Amino acid sequence: MAAEQVERRMAAILAADVVGYSRLMGEDEEGTLAQLRAHRHELIDPTIRERRGRIFKTTGDGVLAEFASVVDAVQCALDIQKGMAKRNANVNRKRQLELRIGINLGDVIFEDGDVFGDGVNVAARLESMAGAGAVCISDDAYRHVKDKVKAEFSDLGELTLKNISRTVRAHTTRLHDGSAGPRSNPPLPEKPSIAILPLQNMSADPEQEYFADGVVEDITTALSRFQSLFVIARNSSFTYKGRSVDVRQVGRELGVRYVLEGSVRKLGDQVRITGQLIDALTGVHLWADRIDGQVKDVFALQDRVTASVVGAIVPRLEAAEIERAQRKPTHSLDAYDCYLRGLRDSNEMSREANQSTFTFFSRAINLDPGFALAHAKAAYCINMRKVNGWLVDREAESAEGCRLARRAVDLGRDDAETLATAGYVLAYVGGELDMGAEFIGRAVALNPNLAEGWASSSWIQVCMGHPDVALAHVATGMRLSPADPRTYVFHLFSAFAHLGAGRYEQAVDHATRALHDKPNLLPAMRGLAIARALAGHIDEARSAITRMRALDPTLRLSNVGHVIPPFRHLADRERYIEGLRTAGLPE
Repeated sequence: MAAEQVERRMAAILAADVVGYSRLMGEDEEGTLAQLRAHRHELIDPTIRERRGRIFKTTGDGVLAEFASVVDAVQCALDIQKGMAKRNANVNRKRQLELRIGINLGDVIFEDGDVFGDGVNVAARLESMAGAGAVCISDDAYRHVKDKVKAEFSDLGELTLKNISRTVRAHTTRLHDGSAGPRSNPPLPEKPSIAILPLQNMSADPEQEYFADGVVEDITTALSRFQSLFVIARNSSFTYKGRSVDVRQVGRELGVRYVLEGSVRKLGDQVRITGQLIDALTGVHLWADRIDGQVKDVFALQDRVTASVVGAIVPRLEAAEIERAQRKPTHSLDAYDCYLRGLRDSNEMSREANQSTFTFFSRAINLDPGFALAHAKAAYCINMRKVNGWLVDREAESAEGCRLARRAVDLGRDDAETLATAGYVLAYVGGELDMGAEFIGRAVALNPNLAEGWASSSWIQVCMGHPDVALAHVATGMRLSPADPRTYVFHLFSAFAHLGAGRYEQAVDHATRALHDKPNLLPAMRGLAIARALAGHIDEARSAITRMRALDPTLRLSNVGHVIPPFRHLADRERYIEGLRTAGLPE
């Protein structure tokens, strides 16, 4: 009889839970329970019913529901998050209950009123990847709803989910910032501002996607060198990759006046770059061009596009500034191809991705020994090995990282990204704090539009004992790249800045946000353990230590010195160690 009750079919699964529920219960158990019951009774359960969903399982702080329609499921999630934002508007920030929601469309098993299967598990894992106030959905779900619901989703790429054997591509939307009610769009800067959207790859070979992305990166870099322009960082612009967007909405969301969009077609040795510049406030096309050429002349083609765009925005710029924008990272296309391939996976937090990235950057250096940024990026790969405890021969690899960083500086003394990256490596891997600070300071002076430069500067200011300066630099970086997928870096450095200032609860908040975006980010785990311990949350601190040692089981107080930032003041170093000791890191 039991076998006859089993039914398998496609369904949309919605998983939702409360962010920070254990902490809230610890602070006010009765109040939190009453608040959650009210949200369930007045908003969550009725909205699920109205959207033709069925709750099949509840936990202490969450629900699982199934829908026949994925559109209904996603619209239900959006309605719930909007309702939660309104209900939280008049509630003290510390007492607000915020939800994260995950949705997956998949084949599931129905049995005796319950639902089982991989489709349910993926939804639950996607929920854990969502931030406060956000909805995270699988790519299968996104394809069905992208033109049917009024929400903008950002592509998170391929995610590795716990206990899921395959990677899952996902998309997320964030309806509010989790602290100030409905999210507001950034104001327009006083100077001309521009975002360069990903160019559509029109080539027959999908492997050439990295080529189209590289064209955008170089145009962005070239424009960023103009201090008279406010240029949105590549990482924020690339959140619109693969999406059909209204440039006026892009302008509002990123806080820019102008948007550049276009396409790249590469067939054999021939390349065609098309582009159009649009006033994002009015939708009026200000400039359009089509440039044809050979692959070997790709840098000249990019220079022509850049010069045309600059000419449309700031026609009075001097010729010397245009010449400066035309600088190329390398004259070797083969080396540049390797660099782009390395760049593609440089943010992946795994040994394998790190080694692959380092190999591509090394090939670029071998092909073009004068390629400054390739040296800096290769050095940064070694930096990440140190951060994650992946160094095999600590002395030899650290020496190689510093050698690459110094060579990068020698080759790229006027390149802001090279200086910012190399300065960071020399400070962290080499312990040369003053030298690193000098190069990073020069980077932000050369290119004030470089979000990565301001991030590095915030970290160096933490190390030098200036936490409030660090927070100001973080804020500048986040404004330059408001939709950056690497926002976890800004939250990580904010966490350590608050630690340095003795604001441990704020440090916990930012470390937690960093881990929401990058669950395996070991520096954030260390920061979270320290902040929780120093704030007096010992049980939570020990939980963070357990999680951290699962990824780095060799770490102990006796060898923690190799991952500690190069703090100038002994008190900052002692605070770091004492926090880990209090959190339970063994001797």
